[in-house]
Amino acid sequence: MNAFIESLQPGEIRVGLWQALASSYTAEICAHAGFDWLLLDGEHSPNTAQTLLAQLQALAAFPVHAIARIPSDDAWIIKQYLDLGARTLLVPMVESASQAEAIVAATRYPPAGIRGFASATSRAAAFGLDKTYAARADTEVGVIVQIESRAGLDAIDEVAGVEGVDAVFIGPGDLAASLGHIGNPRHPEVQAAIDTAIARIVASGKPCGIFALDIEDAHQKARQGVRFASIGTDIGLLVKGARGLRMAFDERG
Repeated sequence: MNAFIESLQPGEIRVGLWQALASSYTAEICAHAGFDWLLLDGEHSPNTAQTLLAQLQALAAFPVHAIARIPSDDAWIIKQYLDLGARTLLVPMVESASQAEAIVAATRYPPAGIRGFASATSRAAAFGLDKTYAARADTEVGVIVQIESRAGLDAIDEVAGVEGVDAVFIGPGDLAASLGHIGNPRHPEVQAAIDTAIARIVASGKPCGIFALDIEDAHQKARQGVRFASIGTDIGLLVKGARGLRMAFDERG
């Protein structure tokens, strides 16, 4: 069983932080903060296979779950992320059950799926030294699909029902854009759509996650049944800290 998915118990919320600086150094700093999970973003950040690897290595020393968001649902990039040692994947912009099924297949070795086998060069298999990896790999991978469009909302019941989809994550930013309110995820229409999505995901029995707009939003979503939420980004912390420090100096002038 995937350790992160197993930790998502009803009535509890696992708090995470987005990692967008593509740095093992900052990932290590954030790991010291005590978050339950850190998201290594390969979609909207300048991550490469090498920077992702460095961050996974840095986080391995901490009791924090590393989740890797892949840049697309292409089977080759899923294979690469898994071979590097990412055990939990967040896949963006999922809009149909057939797409979700293809994603799951890309995370499974044959005959259950289409993942290529290369244990001797795979960090996940200890470079061939872990002889049990292939037999248990399918059950250890966590697949989280991201709903962030009108089409995704329309298909949410079918997507959540796909075997092998372990959790469903709501992305308010792109969802707001898809609903005609780009840059305004707090718009009532967007929030109403999110509320409906959460209810449908909870009803499916799959854990629901979200990129919370702030701490209060995270608490509110937890009361609605969300089991894991990001409450910020490493870039946001740096921007806020840097601007705050400069402004504090000016205020004392």
